[in-house]
Amino acid sequence: MRRRERFIDEDDDDPLSGVANLFDVAMVFAVALLVALVLSYNVPGMLDDTTDLTIVKNPGQPDMQIIVKDGKTISILNMTDEISGGQGTKMGTAYRLANGEIIYVPDEEPVK
Repeated sequence: MRRRERFIDEDDDDPLSGVANLFDVAMVFAVALLVALVLSYNVPGMLDDTTDLTIVKNPGQPDMQIIVKDGKTISILNMTDEISGGQGTKMGTAYRLANGEIIYVPDEEPVK
């Protein structure tokens, strides 16, 4: 009888005691994913007071935003007709070739 009592451990009463360890592992995994996400979006540059940073969000889309950080000042420019338009004149056309090269073709000026 004594031999049998030696193998019975009182810690084995709760079959769900291992679930706490799984929860801890899941929390560490979630924190690691959050850190990876923060690093992939250049957020450390946003948190540093000495860096200047410009981020273009949704480039080429009607809801494009330009986020500019100059030291401690952060400004967000939403794309509107006033920002995208301007007082300039068209000077030519740029073409991107299949190999990635960009060619600029100036417009011919009208003869006066």
